[in-house]
Amino acid sequence: MQLYTNKSWKLEQVKEIWFKLEKEMQELTEHNLENIFWLEFIKSEFSLNNLRIDTLAFDNENNCFVIIEFKRWSSYSVIDQWFSYLSMLLNNKANFVHELWKKRNKFIDMGSMDWSQSKVIFIADSFTRYQKESINFKDLPIELYEMKQFNNWTIIYNSILATNTTESIKTITKLETEFKEVNKEIQTYDENYHISSKDKNIIDIYEEFKNFTISINNSIDIVYRKKYITFRANRKNFLDIIIWKWYLSIRLHLKKWEDIYWINSEKKLDFEYDRTTSTKQDFLIIKIKNDKDLLIMKELIKQTYDKLNK
Repeated sequence: MQLYTNKSWKLEQVKEIWFKLEKEMQELTEHNLENIFWLEFIKSEFSLNNLRIDTLAFDNENNCFVIIEFKRWSSYSVIDQWFSYLSMLLNNKANFVHELWKKRNKFIDMGSMDWSQSKVIFIADSFTRYQKESINFKDLPIELYEMKQFNNWTIIYNSILATNTTESIKTITKLETEFKEVNKEIQTYDENYHISSKDKNIIDIYEEFKNFTISINNSIDIVYRKKYITFRANRKNFLDIIIWKWYLSIRLHLKKWEDIYWINSEKKLDFEYDRTTSTKQDFLIIKIKNDKDLLIMKELIKQTYDKLNK
């Protein structure tokens, strides 16, 4: 991909500048962790049992730990390292919770953690074809990002998406044996997990809702979580949806209560207002039961997207 700057209708090429050290990539990311990945920074260089984690982070939305590793060379296996890090995490839960307690300086209930959502993020200046192919499983909690910088001070984090996620990593006999303990606790989710056993009419409404939402902008993507499905715009949560048997529950992410002035009684939607104490995030929760509700909802989705992306 070629990048250019427009200077009075003259295009000048933006050139990539290689990072000299992994530490440079790590420090830049850690200082901006919440803005880039919506994660809470916990600690750098966390060591335990002869293993060292570059960056330990916490996902407050899913109440789980996230391990981040930085690489400037390609001769390593993301699968092997993923297994090693998650094994260390799941076999030493108290140590990780203790780090969170030290960071926040308050009591942490270990039982409240959702260990099933733990994952590893690899950030590198580039990945080989073999490394990219290795994440093509539907139940592998690994994320790959290519981090690049350019001579106009631009930094990008390019997400490497799996190209084929129909197979489970458990189908590989060798891995099934080695990863047995990790697989018992780690759980990944997909669309089928959320729509199975639901009423066909609600599934049809969900499909229409999904297709309309992702058509608003090509920056919108979908993340399947344990309790709901999240739609993100430029990696920032835009709205959530829970598929119940007879209706959809849509949770719009708002900056403040005043942003919902365009909801009025004439639209006669079933909605409620909520606010999370941990992130101080405002939500508008709306129930969609039929095509009429969906038609009104489409207008609100577009307005919410425009408000959050001004």
